[in-house]
Amino acid sequence: MRYVVYILKRVVSLIPVLLGISFIVFFLIRLIPGDPAATLLGVHATPQAVKELRDQMGLEKPLLSQYLTFLGHLLQGNLGFSYVYNSSVLGLIATSLPVTIWLLVSGTFFTLLIAVPLAVLAAARRNGIADNIIRAVPVVGLGLPAFLLGIALIVVFGLKLGWFPVGGYGQSLAEHVRGIVLPGITVALTLAPIVIRSLRASMIEVLSSDYIVTAHSKGISSARVVLGHALRNAAVSSVTVLGVNIAYLTGSTLVVERVFSLPGIGQQMINSIFGRDFPTVQGITLVFAIMVVVVNLLTDVAHSALDPRVQLA
Repeated sequence: MRYVVYILKRVVSLIPVLLGISFIVFFLIRLIPGDPAATLLGVHATPQAVKELRDQMGLEKPLLSQYLTFLGHLLQGNLGFSYVYNSSVLGLIATSLPVTIWLLVSGTFFTLLIAVPLAVLAAARRNGIADNIIRAVPVVGLGLPAFLLGIALIVVFGLKLGWFPVGGYGQSLAEHVRGIVLPGITVALTLAPIVIRSLRASMIEVLSSDYIVTAHSKGISSARVVLGHALRNAAVSSVTVLGVNIAYLTGSTLVVERVFSLPGIGQQMINSIFGRDFPTVQGITLVFAIMVVVVNLLTDVAHSALDPRVQLA
């Protein structure tokens, strides 16, 4: 029950956040040089044709009037109509959002797949050869930008080995899975070093606790002590680190989507900015804001579930 009440409180608190974001984005997007009407009509359009199209798009009205119209439509669940795609913004987002969510899920999966075993091994072999290598190698991945890691993976596993497609998302479920592997690993390589450092530090602290020493003295195997007792307690702080960074990556997935030509909302955001497609940029920004809040909410709930001492307020 406490989770339901907490979630409802967070949903209510989201309303003023979204209103503030909508206000800021609405006016900031209009500072971008260029006219949507002139962009759509091309360089050979006459001033009269541009003015008529601006009238049709409602761009001749005062900015405050345009914002109030946008806000009224937003409260009705209408995010507007795309200038570039000639479709409703809500429909466009509904089509591309699953790709971005799938990218985040795969990135999280590969992050855990990489970070948890390496962090456990490093903590269990503290100051040993394995620990030093595990601490040193991820720093390289942390220092490289996501687009460079993505290109390197494409060259090696896409072009040379031919194991995965170099871009695109495919049509079938099998093609979706193959197409999301390299982007997911790209996301994981930027996130895993942070999780490894956090989880390793937590594991070392937990492994030096009295109850771990007691468990060893009772003859419990080291593997059971590390995996069954230490890992769960050490994971509490790392869950927060993981959640915060996933929330950060939510808004930066557009780089990975661009590199791998994934039809997600990040890719759509870039195309809309270049096309001066105000409604689509506004709608996608609001969706990104909601995704960040949802990720933070799930992080808090997971933290509370792992550590009963944490009270949700």
